[in-house]
Amino acid sequence: MRYSVQPEYWLRGSVNQVPALLQPAAHGLLQMRAEVNAVMSEFPENKLWVKPLGVAAPGFHLQHIRGVIDRLFTYALGESLSDAQLDYL
Repeated sequence: MRYSVQPEYWLRGSVNQVPALLQPAAHGLLQMRAEVNAVMSEFPENKLWVKPLGVAAPGFHLQHIRGVIDRLFTYALGESLSDAQLDYL
C-alpha cells in the first residue's frame, strides 16, 4: 500500500474557491479521495466483492460513495432529492 509523503490536506493550506467555513469539509473530502485511491490501488480484485464476516463488501462501499456525498450536499443545502438522485438510489 502506497501512501503519499505529502502532508494531510488540512496542513496544505486553503482550497481555492472554497469559503473559509467549508474548508474542513473540502479538506476531508480531498483526504478521503487520496486515501481511498491509495488503499484501493493495490487491492486484489478477487476480494472486491467478498463480504468479510458477512458485512458489506468493499465494492459495495466504493459504488455508493458518490451517491452518499451527493445526498449529503443536497441535504446541507436544505433541498430535497431530485428525481435523478432518486433514480440513482
